[in-house]
Amino acid sequence: MESQDLRKVGLKVTHPRMRVLEILESSSPRHMTAEDIYRQLLDNQDDIGLATVYRVLTQFEAAGLVIKHHFEGGQAVFELDRGQHHDHMVDVDSGKVIEFVSEEIERLQREIADKHGYVIEDHSLVLYVRKKKDAGQDASRK
Repeated sequence: MESQDLRKVGLKVTHPRMRVLEILESSSPRHMTAEDIYRQLLDNQDDIGLATVYRVLTQFEAAGLVIKHHFEGGQAVFELDRGQHHDHMVDVDSGKVIEFVSEEIERLQREIADKHGYVIEDHSLVLYVRKKKDAGQDASRK
């Protein structure tokens, strides 16, 4: 995204907006809290306060540039809306967010909605997961 993208959604191009946008674009992981973004700004000696980060993220969400997720047991995280649908898995131990796409799951959801006389307008799927215990470790404990 570039400065003209901000203008297209009715936002003035400001240093804080451009810096938050740059961080979201280059971020790995793609899901960041406002505090994660703020820490990166501090690491880069950017003089942008946490309140400004929250304000920019709220403006970006209202403009459709970012998606805000509220995964259970964690803080709100933000990701750029890249226009491609995907679902999420959240590791309940580490908080790590894993994105995935499954055409089979998408097809099943459409079939279920259709069976009940509906069409899906939008949806969000979040799986809360935990790493499998190593089968070898379990066998050695017996």
